[in-house]
Amino acid sequence: MKLTRREFAAGIAAGVAAPYVITGANAQGATIKIGMCVPVTGPAAEQGLWAQNGAKLALAAVNKAGGVLGKQVELVIEDDQTTNPGIVLAFSKLAAQSDIVGFLGSIRSTQVHAMAPDVLKLGKPVMIGGTDPTLTHMGNQWLFRFRPNDSYSGRVIADFGVTTLGKKKWAIVHSTDAFGTAGGKALSAALEKLGTPPVLDQGYANQSQDFTPVVLAVKQSGADVLGTYFTFENDIGIFARQLRQLGVNIPWVGSPSTVAVSSTKLAGAALYGTYGVADYAEESSETSKAFGKTYRDAYKFAPDNQSAWPYDAITVLSAAINKAGSTDPGKIREAILALKKFPGAEGEYNFDANGDGLHGYNVVKNEKGTIVFDKHIEFDD
Repeated sequence: MKLTRREFAAGIAAGVAAPYVITGANAQGATIKIGMCVPVTGPAAEQGLWAQNGAKLALAAVNKAGGVLGKQVELVIEDDQTTNPGIVLAFSKLAAQSDIVGFLGSIRSTQVHAMAPDVLKLGKPVMIGGTDPTLTHMGNQWLFRFRPNDSYSGRVIADFGVTTLGKKKWAIVHSTDAFGTAGGKALSAALEKLGTPPVLDQGYANQSQDFTPVVLAVKQSGADVLGTYFTFENDIGIFARQLRQLGVNIPWVGSPSTVAVSSTKLAGAALYGTYGVADYAEESSETSKAFGKTYRDAYKFAPDNQSAWPYDAITVLSAAINKAGSTDPGKIREAILALKKFPGAEGEYNFDANGDGLHGYNVVKNEKGTIVFDKHIEFDD
């Protein structure tokens, strides 16, 4: 199944008619099964619902277009509970089902790290959204990333803040998990290359209820711009409100969670005027626009990367299996790596040997609660 941009848009439009369909046939060999680890419970349950929305919308479009290898596709979901032990358990339950041919893992790098040893042991393709650069450099040939990694986000945040905003005194705030630590290091390295090393590098623990010490550190650092890597949107909501309450109003350029739907809802006016790098931006391409319209028509609110990358993962995995003409894991892997210039909601996929499909980011701005596309920055390396 090789889709042109026009066919991709037509496919997602067709999927609107039945966005929640999951094929129910359970006879052996009656369907092609894809497993999905997703937070049904825990602090990211809302984002998990949106991820399911994106995956199910893609599933409906694939099935509408004829399915995979002449069969309908079935999505098998397990709750990862928004925890590392939870995703290990969820993946083990799915892996025990021998007829599942491929999987969707997590958008959270720390969870992908937790499940990675079992992925390597199983030896089947797993689509991921985690952006820690090391995830695709661990010698695990079965991980395929559907968002740009943070070596790109750090460079975009730094370049935009220094070159466009003209700011040179940076405070970096990041979670101390795998995602935040890697993102903070990437941003710091990018700033050092630009001759503007950060004046503050401040970590925090996920699910903090009070960010006052972190905010005060930013305020006392003398920074004139803030760069952030937040893992959970509810943490951004608390941090943003306390930041404004304590009188810190410097420009803010954050990782994708800063402009996620949940973050803008939770933080409200505290995030107005801030910038973020976004792997999904509706106005960034015709394919992204088509996905955005289809998603809003189906679910009555705007999508973000929580739903965009699972949509693309289902679409690409289905296309790869059809291209391979087989459910053999090795053949599917080869077919994914061979995909070039494949149009997706998140961007154009060109997988490299490490399993990274995207190599750039969009810069967007929060204009009174509306996320407005500014520019796309693509890298060759």
